Amino acid sequence: MAAVVIILLIIIALYLFAIAPRMFGKPDTRAFEHILYAHRGLFDNEAQHPENSLAAFKRALEAGYGIETDVRLSKDGVPVLHHDATLLRSCGIDGNVCDYTYEELQAFRLFKSNETIPRLSDFLELVAGSVPLIIEYKLEAGEKAEPLCNTVNSILETYGGSYCIESFNSWVLRWYKKHNPRIVRGQLAENYLKTGVKMNRVLLFTLQNLLINFLTRPDFIAYNYEFRNAFSFRMCRLLGALPVAWTIKNREQLETAKEIYRAYIFDSFMP
Repeated sequence: MAAVVIILLIIIALYLFAIAPRMFGKPDTRAFEHILYAHRGLFDNEAQHPENSLAAFKRALEAGYGIETDVRLSKDGVPVLHHDATLLRSCGIDGNVCDYTYEELQAFRLFKSNETIPRLSDFLELVAGSVPLIIEYKLEAGEKAEPLCNTVNSILETYGGSYCIESFNSWVLRWYKKHNPRIVRGQLAENYLKTGVKMNRVLLFTLQNLLINFLTRPDFIAYNYEFRNAFSFRMCRLLGALPVAWTIKNREQLETAKEIYRAYIFDSFMP
């Protein structure tokens, strides 16, 4: 019996070690707490301020919201703000963002509006430190983190406002842990097994239960609101990770989220 207890204690200790957030040398996260972040800007894809457009970001700034946005690289290595890897949903164009140079991307219009895909640098110039930002690094399967992290980090380092970074890809957080540990970093996650993501199920189980945190030591966990009661997410919160909700869709969800989370990414309504 004693041996069984010892084995269980070892397993529990290893589990807690695996999921623990950054415990020492933590940066101050107060600038990002209790903030409403407009998901991809304050957008309406049926109007002239579609997602991840300068027009949507201007609306968010006018309303006083923080902003969450997505960054990836164009063919010529320019950081641009676009959620999907492909251009089909947003622009009705075949191919991926990385198939076109920044200048070539400017020929396409977002969701039949007059807006084009913006550069990260133009977005930062627009915001100019007026609201806190969450920058999500977008990587596709098999894509290495270093080119995106090196390029985007060099631009963000010259920005004077408050920002933090997040990604579903743990190698982005690993890069920041090694190369720029002073920046607040967050792990995006959800219950992948229930949402039907097509990947190795063991890997999905590992990711949704935050078992790679020992490699990345995130400061916050941005966890899908729908799966807010996930055990590992709750345990990580208890260990000190800042809980961030995505994506809140109405006021009822927001009120519920306030009982669990301390920052809120929203769209589809005005809080």
